[in-house]
Amino acid sequence: MSESIRIDKWLWAARFFKTRSLAAEAVSGGKVHLNDNRVKPGREVKAGDHLTIHRGGYTFELTVLDVNKQRRPAKEAQLLYQESEASIEKREEQAEMQRLAASSRPSSDRRPNKRERRHIVRFTRKAE
Repeated sequence: MSESIRIDKWLWAARFFKTRSLAAEAVSGGKVHLNDNRVKPGREVKAGDHLTIHRGGYTFELTVLDVNKQRRPAKEAQLLYQESEASIEKREEQAEMQRLAASSRPSSDRRPNKRERRHIVRFTRKAE
């Protein structure tokens, strides 16, 4: 019998989510697919399974390499899965698009600085 573990525990141990409850919520909400099927948090995951995880605007496509029941350091957690090259490229492209979108926003989206606040106060006092 091959070793298997609940998908929410695996996501937590592989450090995709900070808590098991967040992992279970993501699985229940349809953010995680196992072998291209929507699953419940209690579904068993084993080596060789294919996972698709949607988190924070990014999509991770991975293959499960190993199962670990305990949460270990990040270096060890990275050994539990292998991300596809297409997925890595797609995430980098998404990150670049977000950076470009953030840099092209007009500066009026920010709060006024101290100098600008002083000008606003002076202007509103003159209007009174």
